[in-house]
Amino acid sequence: MKMPGGRIGWGLLFVAGLLFPLVASNDYLLTVMATAYIFAIATLGLNLITGYTGQYNLAHAAFMAIGAYTVGLLTVDYEWPFWLAFVAGVVPVLVVGIPLGWLSLRLKGHYFAIFTLCLGYIIFIIIEKWEALTHGVVGVIGIPAPAGIPDTPLAAYYLVFAFLCLSVWLMLRIVNSLLGRTFMAIRNGDDLAQALGIHLARVKLLSFVISILYAGLAGGLYAGFVRFLSPDIASELHTFEMTMYMLVGGLGTVLGPLLGAILVPWVTQYLQFLADFRFIIFGPLLILMVIFAPHGIVGSYLERKARRAAAASPAAPAPAAGAGKEAPHA
Repeated sequence: MKMPGGRIGWGLLFVAGLLFPLVASNDYLLTVMATAYIFAIATLGLNLITGYTGQYNLAHAAFMAIGAYTVGLLTVDYEWPFWLAFVAGVVPVLVVGIPLGWLSLRLKGHYFAIFTLCLGYIIFIIIEKWEALTHGVVGVIGIPAPAGIPDTPLAAYYLVFAFLCLSVWLMLRIVNSLLGRTFMAIRNGDDLAQALGIHLARVKLLSFVISILYAGLAGGLYAGFVRFLSPDIASELHTFEMTMYMLVGGLGTVLGPLLGAILVPWVTQYLQFLADFRFIIFGPLLILMVIFAPHGIVGSYLERKARRAAAASPAAPAPAAGAGKEAPHA
């Protein structure tokens, strides 16, 4: 679950993020990277409910859209300050997510995924058709930039980067705690977790709530960064993209979704000169990765590292003859 090198490795990643604007040749590269950071935050949340708790939520992008539209509508239609709207953005996410999570988490496996897929599509239809509230297919235009920072791509990059660092730190604290091990116990088996005294419904709901909070946070940042919203943000295609990020980086790790959310967009950017034919190259690359690295980049690395450590460790010595028997009394 930890990155190779521990704190040193995370520190190097932090420094790389700080210095990236120095090597970026134009503002477009900053925009691409900041957008990748936003989706990395949302992917971290999806990874918590999917990779650590074992429940595949296909409505994750819809909850990201709820957070984004809350910020957009409050700032544009009601002229709220951005940061006040940003904080208020988590309220609709919780109001919608808690009862829906309580209902859906009674299901397991594919049934849970199908149920959340239907929920996500319903939310998408509401956003697209309820023109009086969401502006319909026209979308929300003219969202103000976050107050207190310069309205430049560089300032927006560092703002998103700061939220990404905070999100990664909180996620590391969660998954490496007793609560994170409780999530993994449920992933490994409901019956076993229940036999250990874990309240399944309560813990699953907590994992679901933390997950959608990450999605709502990412949605609010997306609204303030892109400054325009359309119903497409609630599409299940974004959930599938975040799923691809998890699979490429490594499901059930913290570094994996972060790495996948940054790596995949850059690969697609460098293949854009092929237009629609880029998927002819990108598709086989994903297939090869699934074949040769089924646990993702980070997961496969950790697996090979564990195998090398097991092969290098000396075999446990056999017990001596008569060992373990009670010594005769004097």
